[in-house]
Amino acid sequence: MRNLLLCFALAATILSVSGQAKKPILMVVPSDSYCDRNAFVQEFTDEAGNTRSISDYNKAFKSAESEELRLVISELSKIMAERGFPLKDLEQTMKSIAQSNVELSMLQSSSSGSAIRESPIDVLKRTAQADIIMDIDFSVKIRGPQRFITYNLRAVDAYTNKVITAVAGDGKPSSSASVGLLLEEAVLNYMDDYTSALQNHFDDIFTNGREVVVVLRVWDNADVDFETDFEYMGETGMLGDIMDVWMDDNTVNSRFSRVSATENTIRYEQVRIPLFKMSFGRERAIDARGFINGLSTMLKAEPFNIQSKIYERGLGEVWLILGEK
Repeated sequence: MRNLLLCFALAATILSVSGQAKKPILMVVPSDSYCDRNAFVQEFTDEAGNTRSISDYNKAFKSAESEELRLVISELSKIMAERGFPLKDLEQTMKSIAQSNVELSMLQSSSSGSAIRESPIDVLKRTAQADIIMDIDFSVKIRGPQRFITYNLRAVDAYTNKVITAVAGDGKPSSSASVGLLLEEAVLNYMDDYTSALQNHFDDIFTNGREVVVVLRVWDNADVDFETDFEYMGETGMLGDIMDVWMDDNTVNSRFSRVSATENTIRYEQVRIPLFKMSFGRERAIDARGFINGLSTMLKAEPFNIQSKIYERGLGEVWLILGEK
């Protein structure tokens, strides 16, 4: 009986810890190829003066082809939910962002009438983000009186841009089936393997940590660089080497790769960060910012006394810039 109670207690502890983890957010988005082919793009000029284009999902949902796109996304959402993978809806997220833009533009200080200060980077952060992007490219083909769907469905880790799994092919021709049904019949036989690969990816994250990129930089007016010597843990070493020690101590199973280093920049890739850390008295789920905040805190203290600024470059890359905030 005592052993049985211990087993129940252990199971409850595991479930409690698992429940605290940030569950991966999945979202179906039309692929860049689909958007390019249908002219659902938005052009802009970058800082170097080059004209670039990005997929415009708002335009996609307002187009004549939006009904087909909605049917495809809805069908994939249903298939994934049936297998325990609920999806975040792209169209509703885009509407929420648009509403947020309206509210922010109208919000003013009650005392001075001042508007909210927001940089272009702040605007960029208020976009639809997901841990796993289900990137769908599809087109409906006609063969005589029948239609069939050709598709390419990839699952991409939004943090690393690595393809987790993919499936592609042609569906069976039909003279009466809707686009959603054509897609369902085309992908159904492959979805168990597809979701199994996703689950394996999630299990790997839970066991070995989330993979991110960490970049350390210094401001041009900083009075230190990564070749500056400090005494740390009873030894004297360059700041860059001390950064390696911190990464070794704080990554999961010391898994990280220092891919480049100069006196002003250090780049770490394949950095496996834990899903939790102790914060304000209890264990809490963290992301890349929460991970590097630990290094920022260490650098504020003796013997370093270095202020730093954290900059999140998307979901999977975080910069720590030394010298000032």
